[in-house]
Amino acid sequence: MTTVDRGACPYPFSEAQRLDLDPEYGRLRDNGELARVRMPYGGEAWMATSYEDVKTVLGDLRFSRAATLGADVPRTFPLIQTETNLLVMDPPDHSRLRKLVAKAFTMRRIEMLRPRAQEVVDGLLDDIEAQGPPADLVEGLALPLPITMICELLGVPYEDRDKFRAWSDAALSLTAFTVDEIQQGRDGLKAYLTTLVAKHREEPSDALLGELVRARDEDDRLTEDELVQFGVTLLVAGHETTANQTGNFLYTLLSQPHLLRELQDDPDLLNPAIEELLRITPLGSNAGFPRIATEDVVLSGTLVKAGEAVMTVGAAANRDGDVFDHADEIDFHRENNPHIAFGHGVHHCLGAQLARLELQVAVGSVLRRLPGVRFAVPVEEVPFKQGRLIRGLQALPVAW
Repeated sequence: MTTVDRGACPYPFSEAQRLDLDPEYGRLRDNGELARVRMPYGGEAWMATSYEDVKTVLGDLRFSRAATLGADVPRTFPLIQTETNLLVMDPPDHSRLRKLVAKAFTMRRIEMLRPRAQEVVDGLLDDIEAQGPPADLVEGLALPLPITMICELLGVPYEDRDKFRAWSDAALSLTAFTVDEIQQGRDGLKAYLTTLVAKHREEPSDALLGELVRARDEDDRLTEDELVQFGVTLLVAGHETTANQTGNFLYTLLSQPHLLRELQDDPDLLNPAIEELLRITPLGSNAGFPRIATEDVVLSGTLVKAGEAVMTVGAAANRDGDVFDHADEIDFHRENNPHIAFGHGVHHCLGAQLARLELQVAVGSVLRRLPGVRFAVPVEEVPFKQGRLIRGLQALPVAW
């Protein structure tokens, strides 16, 4: 075990470019280092990049998310987290809330939604084909599919999508919006969900928000604020992540035509291809949410002291050569793929199965319905968003 006493490196190492990872992540991981970094806000932190270290930090309850609430901890985003939600809870509170909706996200329940997802995608692609090329697969497919599915699951009016999309975009900003605009986005989402909760209270429903209202009113299993924040978390996470990764996956396939042809020639590869794209495609633009060590812990031979913050870089862990053969290559025939794209431990993504289903249906349908699909502009002109927590395309113009 060693203690480290050296200057911290400014973080992030560089601005996230498209779907590329800064080489520094790989260097740190492959050298077995636990990096000391100076975050944009809140001071210095440790940064884990290896598969083993990242899984340890995510899965070991000695690393607390709840300890970051209301504290000026090291982080990438400007605002201090002051609202209690599922993402900043530790057990047993986290377990109590997650249990309320866990049944709705089981593999069996989600698989029952496949026909509806296919129906939505077929309708969207009908409209795209009727319009003719060029078409934007972000606005035409990647966004409306997960928005439709999470709206129906939660009990949120689809016609409100422009409002909550705008708030969500601001709330998940790093530098694309001002601090005031980011706060306004958070406030807008909270006010909107407060109104929806009241509506579901007046008009009981079988949607998830209706179930959560009953859990609050009849069983007192969560507070009113927990109810509202749970709704915000489910709505934002339920569309932002999958929408962006759908576009990212299609961009990857279109920019590497041999991968596109491989999938078109063998549709049975679709599910393992989605898993491989989940592994290789970074969703976050930089390190994930901070965790605070509640006692001294050793990672990669380095002592992390109680009270210190640790960041994790899952995208670097998913390219760890100690776990994945030819880790930087995309291999749809990979036999062992224990990626952690959906996290690990108690905070493993609640909607992982829904995201998989949506990605399978969206990507598979595009390849089947638009066999000649290709970029409608030079690849370097395909626009990516900047200054957000999540990587994604502004637009994906295609022809066929």
